[in-house]
Amino acid sequence: MKALVLERKGELAIRDIELPREVGPEDVKIAIHTVGVCGSDVHYYTHGAIGSFILREPMVLGHEAAGVVLEVGAAVKNLKVGDRVCMEPGIPNMASRASKLGIYNVDPDVRFWATPPIHGVLTPEVVHPAAFTYKLPDTVSFAEGAMVEPFAVGMQAATRARITPGDVAVVIGCGPIGIMTALAALAGGCSRVFISDLSAPKLAIAGQYGGITPVNITEASLLETVMAATDGWGADVIFEASGSPRAYQGIFDLMRPGGTLVLVGLPVEPVAFDVPASIFKEARIETVFRYANNFDRAVNLIAAGKVDLKPLIAETFAFEDSIAAFERAAKGLPDDVKLQIRMPG
Repeated sequence: MKALVLERKGELAIRDIELPREVGPEDVKIAIHTVGVCGSDVHYYTHGAIGSFILREPMVLGHEAAGVVLEVGAAVKNLKVGDRVCMEPGIPNMASRASKLGIYNVDPDVRFWATPPIHGVLTPEVVHPAAFTYKLPDTVSFAEGAMVEPFAVGMQAATRARITPGDVAVVIGCGPIGIMTALAALAGGCSRVFISDLSAPKLAIAGQYGGITPVNITEASLLETVMAATDGWGADVIFEASGSPRAYQGIFDLMRPGGTLVLVGLPVEPVAFDVPASIFKEARIETVFRYANNFDRAVNLIAAGKVDLKPLIAETFAFEDSIAAFERAAKGLPDDVKLQIRMPG
């Protein structure tokens, strides 16, 4: 099948490649309709590695996807041919201790699309376990279905935060995951979310949503803004979604006593972490790695109209223009939150 293949760092090709096509009894075959371009896909393209995951041989990119069921395995009961679906891209070992604990996202044996050496889904058809394939309601488009995966990261962050209705939150970083986290925090019960960044265009996009207050840190102090809004008390929850080591400077000053810090962004260099400041506030610190047990809830929120992800889609490219889509994504244009690719057919 034709696929968008990352041949090596910095080199993409649309070409035929041999991919698994056999449908097992608990699998479904899916015709891919829409695929989102994720920052991790772009990082493999530009750097050839993310941490210990190193590109050593050609790999198909793409893991944010929606499509239509073409074939179902003999044991599949919850899906049928013609169903519109989105797919959770990580396949854990369901017999592992992590899976039994309900934290299958940190199963060491998880096989995750477009993470070396596992192929992704920028190709016309894929085979995937039915257990990690979710039917899309008629009110949810394919484009929105392909946004469920990144939104699930925000859902995981909001879940780990243990939000109490009425909480005030701060999100540091207004990239795709930062905005998704802000939306998930609102859906989870926050009364107000401040989101900070250097990018005026991205902040303007986030500011379209009621309940989200953008803060451009080149023009205003995030600390002063939060303290003015909370009568000097501080935010209940801080989400660090930028991955910038600089974001940790004074991060506990933003927080109320006994507040929560949720680490979402992944720094690429060491971070100076103020342990005494966290202790003095008796802060609770949570971390996020992908997501677990919230894909279906993410779909439900979108279907109910509680979360609108459509304004985040900057442009959709045809499959034959996939390389151009990745070249544009690598530029990190300030107006681009999410780029998507539509498959032929």
